[in-house]
Amino acid sequence: SRASSRELACSCLRPRHPTLAAGMAARSLAGVALIGLAIGVLSVEQDASSKLQAFEVEFAHFKKEAALERQRLADTSAKTKAALLERIQKLEAAEHRRLDASQGTSIASNTAGWTANAEAIANLQSATNHTWLLLCGALVMFMQAGFAMVESGCCRSKNVQNILMKNMVDVCLGTMCWWSIGWTLAYGIADGENHAFANNHQPFGMGFTEVNSDGIFTPSAYMLNWFFQWAFCSAAATIVSGGVAERVQFPGYLIFTIVMTSWIYPVVVHWTWGYGWLAGGADYSITDTGFMDFAGSGIVHMCGGVGALVGAAVVGPRSGRFDGEESFDPHSLPLIVLGTFILWFGWYGFNCGSTLGMTTTSQGTMAAQVAMNTTLSAAACGLVVLALRFAIFRKYDIGGMCNGILAGLVSITAPCGNVECGSALFIGIFGGFIYQGTSSLLQKLQIDDPIDAFAVHGACGAWGVLAAVLFDWGTGMDYFNGWSGWSCVGGAGACVSGAWGEALVANILEIVAIAAWTAFFSVLVFVPLRVAGLLRANEETQEKGLDTVKHSPPKAYTGM
Repeated sequence: SRASSRELACSCLRPRHPTLAAGMAARSLAGVALIGLAIGVLSVEQDASSKLQAFEVEFAHFKKEAALERQRLADTSAKTKAALLERIQKLEAAEHRRLDASQGTSIASNTAGWTANAEAIANLQSATNHTWLLLCGALVMFMQAGFAMVESGCCRSKNVQNILMKNMVDVCLGTMCWWSIGWTLAYGIADGENHAFANNHQPFGMGFTEVNSDGIFTPSAYMLNWFFQWAFCSAAATIVSGGVAERVQFPGYLIFTIVMTSWIYPVVVHWTWGYGWLAGGADYSITDTGFMDFAGSGIVHMCGGVGALVGAAVVGPRSGRFDGEESFDPHSLPLIVLGTFILWFGWYGFNCGSTLGMTTTSQGTMAAQVAMNTTLSAAACGLVVLALRFAIFRKYDIGGMCNGILAGLVSITAPCGNVECGSALFIGIFGGFIYQGTSSLLQKLQIDDPIDAFAVHGACGAWGVLAAVLFDWGTGMDYFNGWSGWSCVGGAGACVSGAWGEALVANILEIVAIAAWTAFFSVLVFVPLRVAGLLRANEETQEKGLDTVKHSPPKAYTGM
């Protein structure tokens, strides 16, 4: 029975099939492997946990050491920073002490350098201005040669010496008058005192230089200004000479020259360039803007032209001039043309020199603008008169063209510094018509003006003064540039409204005042001289020629 039980048990354990027995064996092995793997994982976890605990302990120790090190470094940095600040403060204190010790010497040295540079710049500017005005004044003086050539060429050969003598005496006698009293009335200022009508200081050049007890002289700019303005005075006097040519007596003409250069012209200059009542300003002026006559269309040329007109009218025409029995044609066109070119050349000193300085870019560009305007007006007016004379006489008139060129130069003299080049061209063109119309009118009135002195200088001078306002390059008919040149009256951003109207009033008054003043005193001189028989040469002298009767040798040209 026990045997049977063992067999039964064994039979139960033995697989009933071979494949089933193999699967059971595999499952047994897998179970064993899983058990081993679980045991290994547990072992690894225990080892990792142990190492992590050790790392945490070590990291906590490191953090503690790092904190201690940071504290040590912070303490060291604070000490180093304090030491460095102390060192810097010591260096700064030492530098301040050094600067304090040398400050006086350094400032004195720098100030001396700055002063020396400023003085050098001022000296250079003064030298440049002197060079510019001396050159321009010499050009204006050279215009006397042009006047002499034009006037002598326009007249008959038997009076050439007399005409040349009058031109030379104008310069020499005018110089004495300008030196003695002319400058005094026009510009003579003492202690800043300037009058509305005329001044009364610095006669005979007194006050132009200062001298101390040791004989050391201190110069001034008065000599320069005296020279430049003297050249203009001589030009104004010479204009009159042409209007009375070929029949005026020399003594009577000398008397008028004295009055012109010592009274008539200087007072006109003071009213205008001398900052008198026409100049504009708060002290005494008809308008705040004042007149605009850049280089003297009215001041110089109209003044001389009106004097020539009065002289020509009072002295009377040359014997036979309007009888048609004798030729009064110019005896030398080459002299007229030569004189015209000399005058044109000298006019650049006349107009460009009226910038009165050459130390800034603005003055340089203004002088260039003036030169261009002067050239355009002269050329345009000369061509217009040539065309007009051809239309009238159907022949070319070179003498008329020369006078047209001079008329254009006179027309642009006042506005040359405040008009554009296109305006300058039109001013010259219109000046040609004014010249020709005035010349023809005087002949109809039988006023004998041998060189058209009034038509060229008087009529075109008045036109130039008026054109200086009409064609001013200020905006519209409200703003005005005038003496401000490239800017407007009042300056950029503050242009004075109504300045154009004020300038128009002032320039019209300039024309009226100069014409009336010059005419009044010219009549006051010429009429008594005519009544006294000291002005007009007698008929016999005019017939023979002033050269033959009054000069030695009796002829200007020995071969004639």
